[in-house]
Amino acid sequence: MNRIENYLHEFLLVFFVNRRLIKRVFLGFAVIALLLPLVLRQSYEITAEVIVQSKKLSQSDANTVLTPDSDKFIPPSLADMETESNILRSPTLIRETIGQLRDAGEFGDGEGLLARLLFNPLRDHVTTPLRAALGLKIEPVRDTALDAMTTQAVKDLKIATLPGSNVISVVYASADPTQGTRFVERLLANYLKNRQDLQSNELPQTFFEQKKVQYQERLDDLEGLRQALLEAAHASDPKEEITFRLNAINTEEQSLNGYRDQALENQRRLDYLQNNLKAARKGSLTDYTFPFAFANTVDNVAYEDREIKQLGEQLTNLVSQYGTTSDTYRADSVPMQQQREQIVRARAQFLKVVENRVRERTSDLQITNSVIAQKTARINEYKTRVRDLQEVLSKLRQLDTEIDALHKAFFTYTQRYEESRGERLINGELSNARVLSQPYEPSEAAFPKPMLIIPLGLLTGLLLAIALGYVYEFFDHRFKHPAQVGDHLNLPVLMVLDAVQVPVVNPYPRWTWQWLWHWAKQ
Repeated sequence: MNRIENYLHEFLLVFFVNRRLIKRVFLGFAVIALLLPLVLRQSYEITAEVIVQSKKLSQSDANTVLTPDSDKFIPPSLADMETESNILRSPTLIRETIGQLRDAGEFGDGEGLLARLLFNPLRDHVTTPLRAALGLKIEPVRDTALDAMTTQAVKDLKIATLPGSNVISVVYASADPTQGTRFVERLLANYLKNRQDLQSNELPQTFFEQKKVQYQERLDDLEGLRQALLEAAHASDPKEEITFRLNAINTEEQSLNGYRDQALENQRRLDYLQNNLKAARKGSLTDYTFPFAFANTVDNVAYEDREIKQLGEQLTNLVSQYGTTSDTYRADSVPMQQQREQIVRARAQFLKVVENRVRERTSDLQITNSVIAQKTARINEYKTRVRDLQEVLSKLRQLDTEIDALHKAFFTYTQRYEESRGERLINGELSNARVLSQPYEPSEAAFPKPMLIIPLGLLTGLLLAIALGYVYEFFDHRFKHPAQVGDHLNLPVLMVLDAVQVPVVNPYPRWTWQWLWHWAKQ
């Protein structure tokens, strides 16, 4: 008949038989778990993130320079992300950062700073001159403390690319949160600066300074030429003055056309008057009419010449009386002679007045011609001025075009000069890598974590204590109870001595230190 084994009974049997060993091992691990958070060195984790954006490639060839969308953007690849990570974890960059912080007294302990303050002057002013005087070889002194801090910082600094993203995570473990935060901040700043120095293909800074001075001198020369051109032309705004002159030319030409029409009309009338005056002088005694009224038209209103009208009427009356008298008297009579003398005098007076009017018309015509000549000269002067201003304006446009081109080139070189100095790179304006999350000083330590260490330590101690109890039971071949004799030797048990164990009572008050110590020894 097969016997059914009771595993729970066996487990409890081994547990209670070796309870002292299991209890002591568990208590030892419990003490260790409670002391670990107090013994282990606290470590704070300072985190930051860097994002690597798409790279901008400027297309500046002749085919795409006039198109608005000429820039190309390339997303960062895995190789780019690995390159950025390598730049961040570079020991040279870390050493430079620690050196800067240590020189500023913001990294390392005070003892190391005091040792440097005492050792460096002694080395520089005593040891090195003495070795030089003795002719000994002066070996460069390596800063071992900086090397040690750099090595430790490389171990404590963890840089990794977040999976499936273009973000680089920076985690630095430090015992001093303030010092670690300063270190990560300075590391990111140096990273941006060194990244520009590594990836930039700009020309040296002296080149930009020389080009900047050259462009400034060229701009000053062009501005001086522009100013001299305007002063030589006696103009401040040639374009506006050309517009004004053209309007003046238009006005003068309209007035000139009116004067020319008036002069042509006056010339024809003057020729007509002169011809009729000659005919009137050659006429007979009884020819008393003159074919012109000598009326002046002002604003479409005709005004008669009263003197000419009165003399003409008087001459007409005398001629009429002479005709009446000639019917009564003979031609050689005294009345006829008197009438003829009156007609001759009136006729001479009339022709004299007509001649004066012709002279006035001649003078008016001369004045009109002089006005026409003056206006023509003025128009020619305006046209000459406009032509000169147009030439000046053309030269100014050429100068303005060159000045604008120089302004753009000067701006480009100035921008590149500022980029080379790295001033705008620190702000992340010109780089495709930017700080996504700035480091901040943590308020709680990342290690050790008591709430995690103590439960895990207690559980581990319990499991290890039970395992040690079973291992001890496996190698212990002694009989622990009478039933084992029959099981293993197949012999009956006749008598058992001291089978009943008297329980030991803890004499101390419960949950005191004495009670716990007595319980642990049992």
